[in-house]
Amino acid sequence: MIGDRVGLVVIGRNEGERLKASLRSIAGLRHIAYVDSGSTDGSQDFARSLGIEVIALPVPPKFTAARARNAGIAALAAAAPDLEFIQMIDGDCTIAPDWIETAVAALDADPRLGGTFGRRSEIAPERSIYNRMCDIEWAVPAGPVLATGGDAMFRVAALGAVHGYDPSLIAGEEPDMCLRMGRLGWRFACIDAPMSRHDANILRFGQWWRRARRAGFAAASHVARHGRKSLPGDVAQVRRMLFWAALLPALIVAAILCSLIDARFALLAVPVLAVYALQLCRLARMERPRWPDKRAAWRAGGFRLLHQFAALTGLASYWFDRLRGHDRGIIEYR
Repeated sequence: MIGDRVGLVVIGRNEGERLKASLRSIAGLRHIAYVDSGSTDGSQDFARSLGIEVIALPVPPKFTAARARNAGIAALAAAAPDLEFIQMIDGDCTIAPDWIETAVAALDADPRLGGTFGRRSEIAPERSIYNRMCDIEWAVPAGPVLATGGDAMFRVAALGAVHGYDPSLIAGEEPDMCLRMGRLGWRFACIDAPMSRHDANILRFGQWWRRARRAGFAAASHVARHGRKSLPGDVAQVRRMLFWAALLPALIVAAILCSLIDARFALLAVPVLAVYALQLCRLARMERPRWPDKRAAWRAGGFRLLHQFAALTGLASYWFDRLRGHDRGIIEYR
């Protein structure tokens, strides 16, 4: 039976009603471990009321998703050592009704497939432009991929081969683990099937900024850790941050400072500003098919450009922490 072959690890921290929906979506399955990172909203009691094993993640060290997922994997291994697959679920997500069977079938069909995921969609993309941007971000084309996201089903053998997630990472733990699996010959794929529904609930600019900052932190951490063997997407992200949010602004500042000596130097900023304008036009044109009207596409293009500045603060935070020799813990947007 499928239920005897698959375990589920749910992680959460003060998810409230979202966690309740997540656990209800999988309550009929047999092997579930909920790992809680210091919630104060009754999450642990609710999980126990459904008969789900609860692992309270201790501190120190600091709470991280990597630590939580590893704790869930260890709990399932102890309770059911014969499990073949483990589905990872974030506590703000619900699992689609047929996903578990679909993922198991894909993993059974390809013995070298170490992990797989499907379509994650937002529960309320209409509530804000930020939710809508998340929904677009989740729309990964079906086919081979180099890494998964937070929600994914992994083969237990592949998890064991790399000893799970790296607990020292406070962001970007999924691509790091997948890269290490890939070096051992494991492959990954996105399936054209609904997998989970996510409730980002990002309604304010500050929430969006912190999420973008976390993405920059994760990309910087990944590239610093893996160098030339990094995932191409993270390398490209770091390059975009440095170009759009560091190099070009530096040129504008240099032009302004030089204009204090000779006003004509201010004209040097004009070509740089023109580059920004052209990039905004390009991004808006790329976004147009995904949005209902041109105005929304222009706003989305603007956010994509602004994302580089928010992400750069994450990159700076990563290197500042590294130079200081310690980190400040998980970067949350809730």
